[in-house]
Amino acid sequence: MSPHSRQSVVVIGGGIGGLSTACYLASADFDVTVLEKNEQLGGRASRLTEDGFRFDMGPSWYLMPDVFERFFRHFGKLPSEYYELDRLDPHYRIFFKDGDQVDITPDREQVKKVFDSYEPGAGAKLDAYLEESERNYEVAMNEFVYKDRPKLRDWVDPSVLKAAPIGLNLVGSMQDHVEKYFEHPKLQQIMQYTLVFLGGSPKNTPALYNMMSHVDFNLGVYYPEGGIGAVVDGIVALAEELGVEFVTDCEVTEVTRRREGFLVETTQDEYHPDLVVSDADYAHTEQDLLPEHERQYSADYWEDRTYAPSAFLLYLGVSGDVEELAHHTLVLPEDWNQHFDQIFETPAWPDNPAYYLCVPSKTDATVAPEGHSNLFALVPIAPGLTDTPKLRRQYRAKILDDIEKNTGVALHDRIVFEKSFCVRDFASRYNSTQGTALGLAHTLRQTALLRPPHRSKKVNGLYFTGSFTTPGIGVPMCLISGEHAANAVIHDSTL
Repeated sequence: MSPHSRQSVVVIGGGIGGLSTACYLASADFDVTVLEKNEQLGGRASRLTEDGFRFDMGPSWYLMPDVFERFFRHFGKLPSEYYELDRLDPHYRIFFKDGDQVDITPDREQVKKVFDSYEPGAGAKLDAYLEESERNYEVAMNEFVYKDRPKLRDWVDPSVLKAAPIGLNLVGSMQDHVEKYFEHPKLQQIMQYTLVFLGGSPKNTPALYNMMSHVDFNLGVYYPEGGIGAVVDGIVALAEELGVEFVTDCEVTEVTRRREGFLVETTQDEYHPDLVVSDADYAHTEQDLLPEHERQYSADYWEDRTYAPSAFLLYLGVSGDVEELAHHTLVLPEDWNQHFDQIFETPAWPDNPAYYLCVPSKTDATVAPEGHSNLFALVPIAPGLTDTPKLRRQYRAKILDDIEKNTGVALHDRIVFEKSFCVRDFASRYNSTQGTALGLAHTLRQTALLRPPHRSKKVNGLYFTGSFTTPGIGVPMCLISGEHAANAVIHDSTL
């Protein structure tokens, strides 16, 4: 018998962090029930299936394959037992709005030639940059990502300081760091586009995240057959094998600590677990589900946070092919500072947007009817923006025109299916604070131990997982966040 004697745990939310936590806890012999508000599991990694099209509604890049391998290996499994991967070539295509087009491929020599074409000697600098990025990745993952360090004393230990990346100004910005290697603004953009996935900008994201270039150029970009939804299916299947119970269409409306365990009220029923882990939006959990005396933070605290962007999304079913686009395509203005300023400094619908296009039907014939393309357009925008049907119609027209102008793909008369998703949808479907698409941005004051903790400081037995906690934003990070939350539960249950 385990030391915690089959304690019961309710996990609020079936996003990646909640699914991960559930797997680790069930494997450790806890009795785990996951309560999911929506009709399907996966959280922001939901699917939209209609008229023969199947869209990943949120995450669509499979990065950091080593994290997924590590996750499944913990349970004696391999990712390939649940889904298959295709490495993309090119990894992605970039259309710069001045007419330049660049493909980033798995071939390092090809990429170096691209860099040299913009700036003599930049190919060799790319090698040096990626060598540093790989070192930083290995140190960061092993010492600061896979290991949860929730207290200041965990960071001032001499062994930790010794492990810190040498020569990297941890309090400097990515912009400052990249400028040391590359002068050409387009090369700087190529090295920094992954910051969008971290919910930051080159000016407010710490230089430590240069490790993401190792993820991009060295580890590669993959597509799981069936999309990211297939990864969710795989994790759910593993969880069910471990004994996790799932309840969907079950929104949690209140969480209260009782003398013995918790009362969790939902739209379906009430539950009385020994412990609770919330994968719901952290601020929503504290401000809307907990009584005031059990909240760690005030409303002012949450108002003062820097949130990752929201997004204007178009899910488009298109007749015919879109030959000009790759599976992943980025469309970037020559100067994207204005766009970032309109996200973080002076919030507004972007005048000259940088955006992302995904065409999974290039790789997977099952996501669209024969003779059609599946096209997902994503424009990062400021969280909390006014989002009305009229504004969406206007911005839809702007983006379709911009796609045609800068990629050559005319869509207006070829769309056979269409759905938009924006700020108010993130807020209503995911209870997302200010309609953020991702969570808390990775700014310097919101990195590592400066993010909200996995353990509640006010309520014994209440824990948190997901993109507001460490290690942060993105599917791989939320998988690891689930491990950290589960380890906290397991540790506390053995005391």
